[in-house]
Amino acid sequence: MLLIKDSTRDEVIRSAYAIGRCEYSYALEHLYPLIGRFDEQRKKQSAKFYSRLKADILQGCVMPPVTLAFVSEQGAKLTTNASIQAFVHENIKDGYILDGMQRLNTLKSASDDLTFPAERHIHVNIIITERYDLLLYRMITLNNGQKPMTPRHQIEILTENLLDFMDLKNIVVQTEKETEDSLVHGSFKLFDLSAAYTSFLTNNVNNSNNKIIDEKMNEILVGRVMESDLSHAKVEFSKIIELVDLFSENKDARTWLKIQNNLVGFTVGSKAAFDQIQQLSPDEFAAQVEKFDSAFTSVNPSKVNVGRYRRELSSLFFKEFADYSKLSADEVSESFFEETMSD
Repeated sequence: MLLIKDSTRDEVIRSAYAIGRCEYSYALEHLYPLIGRFDEQRKKQSAKFYSRLKADILQGCVMPPVTLAFVSEQGAKLTTNASIQAFVHENIKDGYILDGMQRLNTLKSASDDLTFPAERHIHVNIIITERYDLLLYRMITLNNGQKPMTPRHQIEILTENLLDFMDLKNIVVQTEKETEDSLVHGSFKLFDLSAAYTSFLTNNVNNSNNKIIDEKMNEILVGRVMESDLSHAKVEFSKIIELVDLFSENKDARTWLKIQNNLVGFTVGSKAAFDQIQQLSPDEFAAQVEKFDSAFTSVNPSKVNVGRYRRELSSLFFKEFADYSKLSADEVSESFFEETMSD
């Protein structure tokens, strides 16, 4: 069984945190299967890559802890070793491996050996938080500077997992691999929703730059997430996705939101004016984005980076929706012209 040895509370991400341990046999039975919940997670390394760890396991090494995560509003409030232990045992199938996938894969490989020490212990860090956004914040801040998984990859994993638990009525989300096998007409790309999530977490619409090497860009992303003070955000990303799903009942609105630059701008902008925007009907939203597009035609494509300004202006449009919603297309055009004058 998984025995909790110590517990505390992470006040920043409002979560229960515990340290425990379990036998290798328990880890293989209950933790190893959780790896399969994340098709987009970092690919399993070759057997050769972890051959040294496998040999060490058979000789009795102590492996670094794996991290087991849960998202539960009630579970996040637990404060005792006993209550957290009971929660873990009851909800183990709903957990997932935040860190340690390769270690568990190697443990599985080692278990085929006749000398495998099934009774030895592996230590487990446990995080139970109330929201995916807060969990991802902790993932990125704790893993900063480590090589195994980039911030973007972590966001991709959490985006897909978040969508798995959402009841979407008007949109279908597909991975790149799924579109290759069978493209659903009008579907959203997981990659685009992941880009929107990145912008939500960083509170910034410009998170890609081909002129900056990946390693430096990852550092910038981590810095932006930490500066965004996500733990005090009033709006969850899941609520924005619910709006995207609601507005997509209108075909024109869905077509507009399927464009990544629009979706990114809408995501960041709607964080600031969520209460107003959520009162719109799908048809009213469609009318507003039609006005936006009409005004956006005033932006001279030969003088500006069109993609960048589509993200920035759509973010501005929804961030200051109380004002822009009352303006005509011509008045919005004039405002957009002033915003792009510097270029």
